[in-house]
Parts: sequence; structure tokens; C-alpha cells
Amino acid sequence: MGATFVGRQEELGRLVDLYEKPGANLVVVKGRRRVGKSALIDHFANMCSQTHGIKCWRFSGLAPEEGVDAQGQRDHFAKQLANIVQMPTFTFLDWSDAFSHLSQYMKPGDIIVFDEISWMGSKDATFIPKLKTWWDDQHIRVLFFMCGSVSTWIEENILKSTAFFGRINLTLTLMPFSIPESVMLLRARGFQGSDYDTFRLLSILEGIPWYLEQVVPGQTADAIIKRLCFEPEGLFVLEFDRIFHDLFNGSGKSYKKILDVLSEGPKTLAEIRKAIDFPHSGTLSQYVSHLIVAGFIQKQALWSIKTKKEAKQSLYYICDPYMRFYLKVIEPQRNRIQRGSFKEVVISQLPGFDAHMGFQLGQLLLQNRHVLWKVIGVNPMDIVADGPFRQSKTSDQAGCQIDYLVQKVTNNVFVCEFKFKRKELGVDVIAQVQHKVNALKVPRGFASISVLFHIGGVSSALATDGYFYRIIDLSELII
Repeated sequence: MGATFVGRQEELGRLVDLYEKPGANLVVVKGRRRVGKSALIDHFANMCSQTHGIKCWRFSGLAPEEGVDAQGQRDHFAKQLANIVQMPTFTFLDWSDAFSHLSQYMKPGDIIVFDEISWMGSKDATFIPKLKTWWDDQHIRVLFFMCGSVSTWIEENILKSTAFFGRINLTLTLMPFSIPESVMLLRARGFQGSDYDTFRLLSILEGIPWYLEQVVPGQTADAIIKRLCFEPEGLFVLEFDRIFHDLFNGSGKSYKKILDVLSEGPKTLAEIRKAIDFPHSGTLSQYVSHLIVAGFIQKQALWSIKTKKEAKQSLYYICDPYMRFYLKVIEPQRNRIQRGSFKEVVISQLPGFDAHMGFQLGQLLLQNRHVLWKVIGVNPMDIVADGPFRQSKTSDQAGCQIDYLVQKVTNNVFVCEFKFKRKELGVDVIAQVQHKVNALKVPRGFASISVLFHIGGVSSALATDGYFYRIIDLSELII
């Protein structure tokens, strides 16, 4: 099946506008590994090639492997350039020489792409200043893309670098596809499963285009999950190691410890430090920041419902569904997976599997808050704060955890419950949610409004009870 390009219309529009501008323009594209950075640039370049007949010069750095040094990166660049211009392979002992040779072949309107630029330049301290000098000498109309998966390197060496201050015309941070976009791509790939099975897949694949593209026609959700997650050479069995090798080479163990702790649930920085017995230094904050920039964890500010102000502490949680699924489900079974023990196992019947999928769904929905606001009927401009909410137990208040809480300027607090069940929900869910509402401490005059998100249906008694402000079938999110 041929590749299908879905979404990214806003980003494409901004690129088209920039391409029409005169002169040399610089674009930085960053985002999580596999999120579609290269696909977006390729699609845009193909559009320009068809309409303007221009050439796209694509160069990619070598993945960090033992023995790959600065000269190895220059040699790889030289080989790519020689292949494009159909010349014998060049030898560049200096990046200035390499960039100068590229300039000899460029023509007005061309597009230049440096993909995985962190790999290309991380071994040579002169790479950035020489790239800056070369770029400053460009006087023809070209569009230059710098992109890569190691977003921390891009942040520190390009976006925050004085070398490129005032020179970057556009920065695009690609996020995973929304639920509707993800479903569009799933259907384009030939998936015909039910809404329940669609959400089971999205709860693992999220909106990562390359993951969604692993779906093949004619397979059930169970078969797809089993192939990707429970076979010895399954993509998701091996993907975690690839991510850590490519992004966190040399420091993977420290990042892994943080993720292991957060796989058990949201934690404050102090709780993370205590759990992994990390010394009191600024390094932990830096590691956490790197994981945020990489797109694997998210910082959720705690806030006071009464004062509507952020608290000093924040919660950190894994926001990447694949990452959590690997840590909670795949990794504990990895030895058995390598032995082929799951060949005859029905995945949906694994102990605790449905419970895990419920947690996965919660993370998926949290990554699609703008979709939730729409179906709840909340104007984003009216939101004081929102997110998973944890109220600690004290002498004068009970503790509680709420899947998703939205506070409006009008003193309405929406208490959202996520339920991912195969069967219909009954009225017993009312008592579960009311218990949380009773524990939640809100000021006098505030209203706590309960909202239920579900996928397996609700009983007629629950539907007509009137307790919930909204009962939202998740199928509404994919129409």
C-alpha cells in the first residue's frame, strides 16, 4: 500500500507562505522520534518540485555508533552530495569546505534539508559556527530545513544559540496526530475494526504517524498488537532500545530510572528524587527537562482551586502512550516474548490487560485535550487550569485522584472520569465518581460538575439518571 499523507495542513500552509518570501529562509523542525518530521518536509518538497521544478537537497547525519567521528560524518555528507550531483566522491576535511561545495550546485528556489542535524554536528565543536558563517553568505532564494529527533541538542545548539539568533524564520514543533487525524490514517491503512478496537490501537500507537503506518489491512486489533508488541522481533519490543540508543546515548540509565518511577503514576520532582535516590543537584531537573523536550513526559502544574494560582510543585507524568505500554506491559514480559511464549496466547485475555488499556486510554485523552474541550462544551479562553488532578490527604481534607479536571473562570469545576470497558456501564459508576467529588475540596459557591467519557456503552438507567452533566461516547471523537 502506498504512503498516505494525512494532516499537517497548518504546518504546510506556513511553509508555503514562507517559501514565497524572497531571500534565504531558515526553518527548524523538531519533535518526537517517528512523529513525521521527514515526511512533512518530503511532502512539502514534492509539492514545490511539482509546481516550481526545484531540487531538494537532502542530507542526513549518521546514527551515533562506535567509531563514527566528525570525519565520518563529513565523509557521509560528501558521499550524499556526490550521489546527488553524480560526481566521484568528495573528501572534506573541514565543514566550511563541505558547505562551500554545496553552494556551487544550489540554484534559486532550491530546498536544502539537514536531517538528524544533531548527529551530523555533535562530534565537531566547529560545526555550528561554520554552518552559521555559510548561511550568512547565502544571497539566493533558498529554503533551508534543520531537523532531528534529538530535540535537546536542537534547543541548546540552534534555537538558544547566539549563532542563529534572529536568523530562524520559522520553528515547527510537530505533535502527534489528534484522534480524528489518527483514525483517518488508520482507515487509509485499511483498518476496519470497531470503535472500541480503534481506541485500543490508538491507546498504544497514539498519533505517531510511523506507528500508525505499521497497521496492515486484514488484521484485527489483537493481531496487530500481538505482532507489534509480543513477537520476538516485534517493532515495539525493539523500539524502546532504539530510542534510548539514538536519543540518550551514554546517559540512558538515568533517564530510564526516571521513566520507571513515572510508569507507576504521576510524581513531583521531590518524589522522583526520593524514589530513585538521586543526589540533591540540578542534574535531575535537567534530565527531566530533556525527557519533556523529547516528548516522553509532561509537566502538569498543580494549582489551587480556591486561589486559581499555580502551586510551587508540579506533577510529572509519562505522556507518551507507547513509552508507558512498553514499561508496564512489554518490558516485564520481554524474556518470555523472546522465547516465543506468546505465540498461542490471546492478548486480550492476559491478566490485567484491560486495566492497562484503561490507563493507556487516559493518557491518549490527555494528549487530546482540545478535542475534550469541544465535546464538553468549554471555551479554551474560559479555562483557568486543567489536567489530571491530585489532592493530597491532610488533617482537614481527604485525598483523591481525578482523571481530568477542568476549572473555568466562572467557578465551575468539571470532574471528568474516563472509563474503558467492553461492557455497558451501570449506575454504580455514579457512586465511584461522587466519592471523588465529595473528597474534592472546592470553595463555597463553586460547582463540581461530573462528566463521563466511555467507550463500551451505558445502561438506560445510567443514561436517564441525570447525574452526569455530559455522558460522552468516545466514538463521537472520531466522526
